[in-house]
Amino acid sequence: MPSKQNGQNHAPGHVHDHRRAGSDHEHFHGGLGHVHAPASFGTAFAVGIGLNTAFVAIEALFGFYANSMALLADAGHNLSDVLGLVVAWIAVLLARRLPTPKYTYGLGASSILAALANAMLLLVAVGAIAWEAVQRLWEPMAVGGMTVMFVAGIGILINGLTAYLFASGRKGDLNIRGAYMHMVADAAVSAGVVIAGLLIIQTGWTWVDPAVSLVVVAVILWGTWGLFRGSVALSLDSVPDNVDAEGVRAFLSGLQGVAEVHDLHIWPISTTQTALTAHLVMPAGSPGDEFLFDVHAALRHDHNIGHSTLQVETGEHACPQAPREVV
Repeated sequence: MPSKQNGQNHAPGHVHDHRRAGSDHEHFHGGLGHVHAPASFGTAFAVGIGLNTAFVAIEALFGFYANSMALLADAGHNLSDVLGLVVAWIAVLLARRLPTPKYTYGLGASSILAALANAMLLLVAVGAIAWEAVQRLWEPMAVGGMTVMFVAGIGILINGLTAYLFASGRKGDLNIRGAYMHMVADAAVSAGVVIAGLLIIQTGWTWVDPAVSLVVVAVILWGTWGLFRGSVALSLDSVPDNVDAEGVRAFLSGLQGVAEVHDLHIWPISTTQTALTAHLVMPAGSPGDEFLFDVHAALRHDHNIGHSTLQVETGEHACPQAPREVV
């Protein structure tokens, strides 16, 4: 990180620089964050989509055979998850597209839209399950408990395996987290269905089938709300959770020669990449490219910001750009 004393220390790690000699308006676009999804999760998506598509068909067939609302609800939820995985995978592939004159950041933002779509699919799916379950509470029907337990048990294995494939990326990528949440929710639904089947066999209480479905709905809603809230925030260009905005401002304000920082903006350009722009008022003028590139590298390594643009001003004239924030 650049020091207060000389501003010339190099931040650790390799920095890929694109320079314009003599410019006070510098940008850095090497290493756009830690992107795991495109390289690591193609197999996870393919396996998850294939297994869950086959299981949806099997579960729906046995749901009709056993007259189980819980199985049919789980099949519908699984179908929404297959669609969610497809959306997430498409977003991962789009995020690999290089920037173009029209889409200057590339299509990484599609991963944010995919995370939001996944959250909305989950909310719609649990709404449909809850509606059917309430109707079944008032009009219970005979249910084949053993069939329900067997099929739902297979669902736990399939969804648990798929969730495991996405587990390593759930903290660093909201889009991958959406896929992971889908699979965890499905495993929870299947576990609830197994319990329902066991209780039906032991007691003959057919109302347990829709009642367990409602309990599972509540669990899914609790887990989905964070995904929905996070994806909405990113779609509105909120500062990502892994970036401390006040810490970034303090870092820039503390640099040697910086008298003021204004027009600081931090926003996501994908679920794994963050951009920053800021104006630095330096009365002595720009210290040169070396200083700027060190600042860019420190923002990348210490503050999770991979794409930063800094504009240096001497402060002789008021910057016409508004709003103006003074440190």
